[in-house]
Amino acid sequence: MTRFLFSLLALTSCFLSAQNLKSPSEFLGYELGTEFTRHHEVVDYYQYLAKQAPEMVKLTTYGQTNERRPLLLVYVSTATNMANLEIIRQEHLKDTEGTGNSSTAIVWLSYNVHGNESVSTEASMQTIYELLTSKRSYLDNTVVIMDPCINPDGRDRYSNWYNQYKNTPHQLDPNSKEHNEGWWSGRSNHYMFDLNRDWAWLTQVESQQRIKVYNEWLPHVHVDFHEQGVDNPYYFAPAAEPYHEVITDFQRDFQVTLGKNHAKYFDANGWFYFTKEIFDLFYPSYGDTYPTYNGAIGMTYEQGGSGRGGLGVITSIGDTLTLKDRIAHHHTTGLSTIEVSHQNAERLNQEFKKFYQNKNFKYKSYVLNGDSDKIEALKQLLSKHKIKFGSPTISSVKGYNYQTGGNGSMAVSQNSLVVSTNQSKGTLVKVLFEPNAKLSDSLTYDITAWSLPYAYGLDGIASTSLVSSQAQNPAVNFGTLDSNSYAYISNWNSMKDAKFLAALLKARIRVRKADHPFSIEGKSFARGSLIITKGDNQNNADFIGQLTKISKEFNQELTASSTGYVDSGKDFGSSYVQMISKPKIAVLSGGPTSTLRFGEIWHFFEQQLKYPITVIDSEYADQVDLKDYNILILPSGGYGNHFSEAQLTKLKDWVSAGGKLIAMGGAIDGIDGEKGFGIKKKEAAKDSTKNKPKPHKNAQREQIKNVITGAIFKARVDNSHPLAYGYGTDYFTLKLGSAGYDYLKYGNAAYLEGESPKQVSGFAGSEALKKVANSLIFGVENRGEGSVVYMVDNPLFRGFWENGKLFFANALFMVD
Repeated sequence: MTRFLFSLLALTSCFLSAQNLKSPSEFLGYELGTEFTRHHEVVDYYQYLAKQAPEMVKLTTYGQTNERRPLLLVYVSTATNMANLEIIRQEHLKDTEGTGNSSTAIVWLSYNVHGNESVSTEASMQTIYELLTSKRSYLDNTVVIMDPCINPDGRDRYSNWYNQYKNTPHQLDPNSKEHNEGWWSGRSNHYMFDLNRDWAWLTQVESQQRIKVYNEWLPHVHVDFHEQGVDNPYYFAPAAEPYHEVITDFQRDFQVTLGKNHAKYFDANGWFYFTKEIFDLFYPSYGDTYPTYNGAIGMTYEQGGSGRGGLGVITSIGDTLTLKDRIAHHHTTGLSTIEVSHQNAERLNQEFKKFYQNKNFKYKSYVLNGDSDKIEALKQLLSKHKIKFGSPTISSVKGYNYQTGGNGSMAVSQNSLVVSTNQSKGTLVKVLFEPNAKLSDSLTYDITAWSLPYAYGLDGIASTSLVSSQAQNPAVNFGTLDSNSYAYISNWNSMKDAKFLAALLKARIRVRKADHPFSIEGKSFARGSLIITKGDNQNNADFIGQLTKISKEFNQELTASSTGYVDSGKDFGSSYVQMISKPKIAVLSGGPTSTLRFGEIWHFFEQQLKYPITVIDSEYADQVDLKDYNILILPSGGYGNHFSEAQLTKLKDWVSAGGKLIAMGGAIDGIDGEKGFGIKKKEAAKDSTKNKPKPHKNAQREQIKNVITGAIFKARVDNSHPLAYGYGTDYFTLKLGSAGYDYLKYGNAAYLEGESPKQVSGFAGSEALKKVANSLIFGVENRGEGSVVYMVDNPLFRGFWENGKLFFANALFMVD
């Protein structure tokens, strides 16, 4: 009786506290939808709810952004469920091992991954308020996890900008300033990355911190709330083709179940919507696909509006779309999702357990060989995803060879890496490692190739047999340096080596590079190897101490040499063993550059290489004296005729005087052959059939013949060129478009060879393939005392194509 009375009192107290809660409008002091709520005010409201209804709301901070804003998670359920939250979580995770007996539905709602798609955070506050009041019955067998704002830095960038520029009262005319953000919109995070494309790659702090908690829960249902153009009606599941082949029938069917429930509410209100279009389930790094490959019903919901929506705007058909409308739509689908999950909790648990049963995938194990630094970098990514790996217990493996594109064998050792699908994360392993993902439809929303062996530059075998493995040996820590040595030598093979060099240069330690292979005291070294001599650093009193500290920091193995006299190759005093100049680097921003492409460079320097750069905006670039810098980087973008004749002359004179210009992607169009530089765009052969009339219904299919949607190609490499030091004779490049450029007269470091190039993975249209035949990937044009580095493909794309980063480091440090 005492326990019954206690429970009754607890329920009564819960009911009374919920009934007395302030709505978002009451708490904020303005009607929701009449202002954009700044992030700290959103935090205040969730803190208020957690304080007023602690028996139903748990608020946690799972990290912070680059700009020090908190990242929140809110757990919402009944008082009974909340009191047993950890038990519910552990029982749910047992289902991934087939031993659980969970009956609770876990629903995770993610809001505002794109900062200027700001309505969803507003909607989240109304959603949780109604869950705690009028919709409490949904929580009887459901735990709802809410991330009110995945991207607080981008959201505040947008809301602060809008509050600064909006008219009072707000202006509905879409031409008004308040509907037209500048170059740096609120969409991206601090480093201008698209967080919705970073779930698998985890390059950003927001993603890294979020994935730790996500993997502690692995929800049944995950929704990623978005916005699209103002003229688009609402989009919800089911998704469009292509669906990846690993997606189960239940995952497909449940999307339909949810979509029909949403449609019921939208129909009742006369709201327009569409399904099964545009937004597919293929590329693995989205907020819908990554959860799907981890057993969830992963979905994207898209409301018309985005940055152009403001508080209200006139659409192209003359309707008025308000922030209140947008809130209502996201709020409706959010509650509808929880409702359906609540109604189907038992089925969700059953099917989730089935998802984690061992799958009969074609390839059972992926075995990888390669540079130890690259293996270690991949292991770090796998660990973040809680993917298990080990070392092989056999000496060779057979299967699909990633290098040759056919069946073959490969010798393996304790240093090789085995990643198998017979683990709870087996489906994710298949998706991330498969040589060529199967496309059910070539019309896709994103890149179509990403296989990690190619991305990390590793030799690999995909085996149809399960390869036995054991735990990996720990990394070796290297000892103290011999202070009596003549020189210390480091290999140049990986991004870790580039980080090591950058740290040395920042510490004012002088370093040389070998332009020829050499052997010394019984050891062989390749081009690009770093040579650090005591003689070059004799004015540095703490040379050995600094070198020891930095080498230990990067776990860098240094070979000590007692002499500069080599057994073969060039002696250390040769003109072929040149000092590496300390770069002083400027990067163009604004104007013609893409924010995403600029952000990749910015993040590369600050968070990966950890080397300083000066950011020069295009608005005042003419006023800058380039003589203060020896490297200028032009990020990809839409340059066209951006540079005037005077600006082009200034660039050419600066290069001729010894500067190094690095032009990436679309920036090459701003300086190509017609504008005085040596690179020329390829002319594709004309197709006489293009003049024949084609049915309008086939227009989209015809257009994709000219497109490459993120496909992987095998390029040839001239590794005797400084731009290619550290590479073999092949490089797998991720090609993002069909732009092709002729070979340079000299300096072709990486290129596609042959009239009929064939992608090894992903989609490439037939006409696009003609454009990239016999075309440049990376090259260097010498000009006077300086040089121009052309990077047609993007080695820094989304920060995940690890094997391309050494090309970029070579452009900085190795190319003279």
